[in-house]
Amino acid sequence: MPRQFLPTLRGLLVPRSAAPPPPPPVETKDLLTGTGYVSMTYAGVTNVWGTPGRADGWDMERVIIEGYERSIWTFKSVEAISKHASTLPIQIGRGGDERRFEETLDDHPLLKLLNKKANPLESGDVFKKRLSAMLLLSKKGVFIEKTYSRGGTLVRLDLLPPDRVQIIPDDRNADYVKHFEFTDYSGHVRELLPKHVIWIRDPHPSDPFCGVTPLEAAGLSIDLDVKARTYNISFIDNDGRPGGIVGIDLDGVDSREVDRIQKRLAPGAHNAGQLTLVGTGPGGVTYVDTSARPREMAYETLSSTAKAEILAAFGVPESIVGNASERTYANADREEWNFWDHTELPHLNLIASGFDPDLDDEWIVRFDTSSVQALEFPRRQAREEARKEFEAGLITIDEYREIAGRAAFGVPQSRALWISPQKAPVPANPQDAAALGLGPDPAAGNFPGAAPTGAPLPAGTAPETAAADVAAARALGPGASAAADVAAARAGGPLALPAGTAADAVAAARATATGQGPGEAADDVARARAAQEEALPGDAAYDVAAARTSIETKALPEDDGYEVTEDDFDALSMAVAAAITALLARQEGVILARLRAPKIRKYSRFWEPENDNDVRHVDADLDQDRVVSASRWADETSRTLTPILQQAAVATARKVGQALTGTDAVPPAAAAAAIVTAAYAGEAVTVFLAELAEVLRDAQHDAEHIADLEGAVTRFYASAEPALIARVAEACAVATINGAADAAAEHAGPDVVRTWVTRGDDRVRPAHKALHGKTLPVGTPYTVDGASLRYPGDPFAPIALTINCRCRLHYATDKEPS
Repeated sequence: MPRQFLPTLRGLLVPRSAAPPPPPPVETKDLLTGTGYVSMTYAGVTNVWGTPGRADGWDMERVIIEGYERSIWTFKSVEAISKHASTLPIQIGRGGDERRFEETLDDHPLLKLLNKKANPLESGDVFKKRLSAMLLLSKKGVFIEKTYSRGGTLVRLDLLPPDRVQIIPDDRNADYVKHFEFTDYSGHVRELLPKHVIWIRDPHPSDPFCGVTPLEAAGLSIDLDVKARTYNISFIDNDGRPGGIVGIDLDGVDSREVDRIQKRLAPGAHNAGQLTLVGTGPGGVTYVDTSARPREMAYETLSSTAKAEILAAFGVPESIVGNASERTYANADREEWNFWDHTELPHLNLIASGFDPDLDDEWIVRFDTSSVQALEFPRRQAREEARKEFEAGLITIDEYREIAGRAAFGVPQSRALWISPQKAPVPANPQDAAALGLGPDPAAGNFPGAAPTGAPLPAGTAPETAAADVAAARALGPGASAAADVAAARAGGPLALPAGTAADAVAAARATATGQGPGEAADDVARARAAQEEALPGDAAYDVAAARTSIETKALPEDDGYEVTEDDFDALSMAVAAAITALLARQEGVILARLRAPKIRKYSRFWEPENDNDVRHVDADLDQDRVVSASRWADETSRTLTPILQQAAVATARKVGQALTGTDAVPPAAAAAAIVTAAYAGEAVTVFLAELAEVLRDAQHDAEHIADLEGAVTRFYASAEPALIARVAEACAVATINGAADAAAEHAGPDVVRTWVTRGDDRVRPAHKALHGKTLPVGTPYTVDGASLRYPGDPFAPIALTINCRCRLHYATDKEPS
């Protein structure tokens, strides 16, 4: 017998058993506020609010059997939505943004029930999955019974079958619900107070006692889908249609033979497709083709249309339920984000809001979606756009960090706009301009509107940056100075030095040393002192001779020469930290994206096979070195930091030149120091990524899904990134500033000496404490533990002597006071 077709979902509101015809509508009269009576007639269940009980006839058993269990697309849609609710943990918090709470609760009873054990039968995950699925299928919504201990603590949550719960409205119009009546499995009716029941429903637009479900909108499509497949199966079972029929003249053929031929037309799939012989008129031969008919061809169209309508009603793209064919990866990612943004998040928020009344007003319940990669899609786009705007000089570092969800640095360098292509800063206010060396100090009154206290700024002539021109101009003083004298001497010939001084002795020694090349300043002074020791017993001469004999002395007076400050180091360190932070944020996003890329996962155990014959799924691990791509990031780190470090190096070199020679010439070695330091930062990032590669290699031993490796990457950056940023920023600042200053001092001439200065705190290593106050001629390296250091932070020195170094050098010209 043919199988009976299933009843349609359009009959869900009609009871299955036969029932007597309903009584005629009852007309009731209500006395409302006003002067007359209003007649109200309803053809259905009514309540005190005058609202039809739309959900009262919703048969959950038929919904489950016919709509959920028999329709593959309904099942997959409900599964796709509810599985996320089951796996995401519940949080309770307040403040913050949509990603993270500013403050969270960790010991509320709800957390234990929803994340661990809801009741003796169900874990938190199972409870949340059932709750989510029931909310999608039940027109009444879901009813959760709360059980409290004697002390008033919430200890248990139970989902009640919606068709066994009756809502009793308040007949006094004070509250919507007076109480709930629940009929348990033994037939007993229990009365539940509203405070013991959480009632969650997707609200109906006009009926507060009713919810809505996608199953209503998709009911006809589900009917079509189920009936089309049922019809197709029944047709195959009952049809034995052959591939063709040949008709011939059967006159004279035995009747038994005719019966045997007729049996060839018996129904059943095993008889389909055979050629069948039948009788026809005398002498006639015919052929009938029984191949595909429009009826069969329409099945595919009908099935495809029903599928699209069901998925649209639930808001689930086809790629979410497992079919991403005919889509690019970008389109599939976009569909996943649309699913989360338009379907899953509102569904989760509706569930979470049902538990809010059990908390104080400031606290709310929320599903923790911080680990959902699909929700990073708009944030990644925003960060990409912000990076481009920063590189174009349209936003500041602080503005970028705010868009990226990170705390702002709040320093002048991070508040300024860095204008391309020279990356010259545009300060946000006069105070920042002074800190960046681009304007007068507001505290001293040198700001717009105040009386000028210094000489007007000369026009800059160097081509590097406007910032360096202004900084060099600020270093110029209005009056005469030793630097001006030195500049004049270099331009116009030998100085007229006063007689009887060490300088005179040096000049005489140089005049008598004809035929010899220009020797070291120390040798000239020594010979001069030997020739006129008895004639010139002045104190200054003895001091100079002693300095040249022992080479190492204590530092010169602080008011002589030039010395970089801690602020120089700290300002550059902050700028480097900001740039490295932005680079590492992009680096982490790229590495996570590469982990998910099909080309990376192909031919590894993390490939998701498309069919049983997919040979791209093997037991091999991922190539972690290919994922991290260390060489690429080392080069990008160097390119990112080189402009920042070069700008600081040029500014430092000009300051040193102004202090020692009165000129602002920048030697090529100063910029070279920045380039070498940037290369050192690239090597540091290479080491960092090598550690990440080891982490990925170890994580693959226990990882089952690619999400496990993504979690390992995220945890590695969270733990190791701050230390790397601090180390690279400090090392780059010390090496660049000291390297540029030393190059400028060496360019100033051989009569410059420099003295090692430490910060004098407990972080200074013993080897550097021993160098504090030691003076050497410029160009002569310091010797520490058998190694040579050209200056503090020298990138060519052993790392044990340079890492975390914060020392500096004091530069001065070696001359007698007049």
